[in-house]
Amino acid sequence: MPIVTATEFKTNLGHYLDVAADEDVFITRQGKVAGRLSDPARDRQRILDGLVGIIDDTPLTAKAARAERLAAA
Repeated sequence: MPIVTATEFKTNLGHYLDVAADEDVFITRQGKVAGRLSDPARDRQRILDGLVGIIDDTPLTAKAARAERLAAA
């Protein structure tokens, strides 16, 4: 996870675009993180991977869904 200053980032933009394909690049300004450059496809995949196993794969009938919704209210 590279951490670079905004000046370094501007100077070597092409390099950091290549790096961002594999890992996040954090950009700092005055010693504080001002931004993050990352591959959007990798971010979406990370989110989807986190959802695996959360949703029960048992089919839900309309009657059971209604009962579940009413019980939650």
